[in-house]
Formats: sequence, C-alpha cells, structure tokens
Amino acid sequence: MQPAPYSSRASSSYPDRLRGALMLDAGTYRDVEQDTAANGQAALTIVLAALAAGIGAILSRDVLQNSLGVILSSILQWIVFSFVAYFVGTTLFSNAQTSVTPGQVLRTIGFAHAPKLFLVLGIIPILGWIAGLVVFFWFLAAAITALREAFEFDTGRAIGTGLVALIGILIVDIILAVVFGIGSALFGGFSAVGRSMF
Repeated sequence: MQPAPYSSRASSSYPDRLRGALMLDAGTYRDVEQDTAANGQAALTIVLAALAAGIGAILSRDVLQNSLGVILSSILQWIVFSFVAYFVGTTLFSNAQTSVTPGQVLRTIGFAHAPKLFLVLGIIPILGWIAGLVVFFWFLAAAITALREAFEFDTGRAIGTGLVALIGILIVDIILAVVFGIGSALFGGFSAVGRSMF
C-alpha cells in the first residue's frame, strides 16, 4: 500500500516557511520535516545564508579567502550538523517515539539556518559583530526547535543532540581555519569581537 501524498494546511510557500523558521514556529519545522518536496527549499535557505555570510565577510582583511570560507563552511556545517544530529539523536537520545530519516533532519536544519541571512549585516563595521553574536544564538534556538520537531523529542533531548552536533561543526570550523586559513559562517561573530578588541 502506497503512503498518502503529503498534504498540509500550513502554507508551503517558501517566504511563509522562511518567516516561520525565523520566528521559531514549531509548526513550520514540523511541516518542513514531513514534506519531502521541501528539500529544494532547505537547500535554497543554505545557499542564501551562505551568500549572506559571504557578503558580510567582505570587509574583513582577507576578503576573498574569508568570503569563500564562510560560504564553504555554511554548506559543510549544514551537512555535518545534520548527520551528526541524526546519528546522535537516533542512538544516544532516542526514545520510543523517535522515527526520523536523514532527509527530515537535513530539511529542518536547512531551515534552521535562516537566521544566518542576517550575517549580511557583517558588512556594516560596527553592527557586524553584534549581528554575528545574535545570529549565533538565534541559530542555536532554531536548531533546537528543528531537532525537537524532527525527532519528536522533548526540549532537553533536542538540546543534548544539538550540543553534540555543534561540537561537530566546531571541529569543521577549526579544520577550515587551521588547514585552509578560511573564516567561519557560524563563529564569525566571535572572531569579529576578538578583532575589534585588538
């Protein structure tokens, strides 16, 4: 017997879903998690966030290197965070209700990157580092909401899964910075604070 095609009363328009993701609306993340046709929208969110982060890094000392770095790290962070979260969530933090696929995690985490659209504000000298800090914590809140809905977790399990996945993308950022000398899309706000103090 074939599963029934996905249908939802919630809007499937990209702008509405993007707005819901930014507002940490659980229904939006649940809707995206169930809609296999939302893969393209999730990927578009990553691309737009990566471009915004790249533009925000233009005023840094190493323009090309850091702009390309934040674009590359955005894409890698999405993949690494999603798969680490999937593995951790289905092993360490799973419960009787846990039933999730890698695609569901990729879609919800893709939309959780929506706050990174505001990394474009990095192009404004004084406002840039503040925006970076706000985006960092906004992304964490969005990722926890996304994980809670994708895994049907309570908030505690979602936070645990998110923290372990965050370690995964921290490792990616360290490798990119040390080996290739390129900037971070997620931790750029903290590095901007450091640069402004010296």
